[in-house]
Amino acid sequence: MSEACNGNCAGCNENCASRTEESLLAPSNPKSKVNKVIAVVSGKGGVGKSTVTAMLALAMEKKGYRTAILDADITGPSIPRAFGVNECRQAREDGIIPAISQGGVQIMSINLLLDDESAPVLWRGPVLAGAVKQFWSDVIWEDVDYMFVDMPPGTGDVPLTVFQSLPIDGVVIVTSPQDLVSMIVGKAVNMAKMMHKHIIGLVENYSFLRCPDCGKEISVFGTSHLEKIAAEYALPVLARLPLDPAVAELSDCGRIEEMDVSAVAQAADLIEQL
Repeated sequence: MSEACNGNCAGCNENCASRTEESLLAPSNPKSKVNKVIAVVSGKGGVGKSTVTAMLALAMEKKGYRTAILDADITGPSIPRAFGVNECRQAREDGIIPAISQGGVQIMSINLLLDDESAPVLWRGPVLAGAVKQFWSDVIWEDVDYMFVDMPPGTGDVPLTVFQSLPIDGVVIVTSPQDLVSMIVGKAVNMAKMMHKHIIGLVENYSFLRCPDCGKEISVFGTSHLEKIAAEYALPVLARLPLDPAVAELSDCGRIEEMDVSAVAQAADLIEQL
């Protein structure tokens, strides 16, 4: 992007990164209305990214906004089960209507298009990426203030497609307290920067286990290096979430909307400012 760029690509012959990104954006459904899109990413699997995605959506909903979750983790979808939605969605001539949770969160996931939610999705990368684009283009998202995209881990085809094809307004990076995390977070941070996406901050999940008897915080996965990593990349720490068996139980029972989301209040405040 040139220094004189005003953000309007019309009539501009400059072949800059912003122009290339603009040309790759997938069109939304003509009947959709989505204001802001937030990508929730992680450099590795198993860090509770889907739980954080759900918490952010619920936190914004509690602020009075209409929220949605696009489950882009095609081979490992977990959002429908956590929210207790399982009805198979049918395509209409004008698009696909997303499922709506009991609390009003609009949801689309590959598991809502399968007759058997336990059936494996044996697709190659380009097909997976194409499905995510269809979730954006074919689904009728109704008056959504904040959409959260639950990304698959890593920096492969699907994350790249999401960054290029969806109008991402911000990125939340989820991590866990382990020694190798600094390298993994670095990959996620650098990918977001290479795609010219604004990084809202870091969320550390499984930070500690609170003893039910004495209240002491136990570092199950070792000493956290979050503050050091955040300082290295000049990013804010949005939340440090405990390892909580109650959260797992609520997710397994499809009652995640009963979860306390006060721990991500700071993240919600920053998202609201986008």
